[in-house]
Amino acid sequence: MLPWYVPDFEPPFLSGQLLLSMPGMADPRFARVVIAMCVHDENGALGLVVNQPMPGLSVPELMRTLEIDPQATPERPVLNGGPVEPSRGFVLHSPDYEGESTIMVGMKWGLTATLDVLRDIAAGKGPSRWLSTLGYTGWGPGQLESEMASHGWQQAPGDTRLIFDTPVEARWEQAFAGLGINVGQLSATPGRA
Repeated sequence: MLPWYVPDFEPPFLSGQLLLSMPGMADPRFARVVIAMCVHDENGALGLVVNQPMPGLSVPELMRTLEIDPQATPERPVLNGGPVEPSRGFVLHSPDYEGESTIMVGMKWGLTATLDVLRDIAAGKGPSRWLSTLGYTGWGPGQLESEMASHGWQQAPGDTRLIFDTPVEARWEQAFAGLGINVGQLSATPGRA
């Protein structure tokens, strides 16, 4: 047996990590995306795309649509979190905020899907760092593992600076750069050495 071979090895769950779509991703909805993984276990996975702004929709506009006075909410785009339930809202945020329905993902970030977090942001009582999405990305049991085995995704550390501080349009390239990978040298076709 090879010294590095571990029989029946199961890959670690990806909650709190980032998924980066590889060039050549078959589904155009996921071209050049960064996904913050929030839930991943034997039942499936859920994550939010954190680098696809929804054209013409800002967080204050979304708040007004929901009859929330945005007060001093900063002008930020609402992001397309993924193709599943595209009318459902989520706020990915720093762990300094926890609402009743918040899912804490380690101590990296929280995920809240109730209007309370938007009301708290508008009132200046929300998380210190946050982004808002509509929709999410989901996988059934074993589906994500299969996609990763077919070279659709690259795993990256869950870097909160990338999620909250890096400009939206630079996140995909910067995530690869953090791994020491120049995206200009990636091929859309996997091969074997």
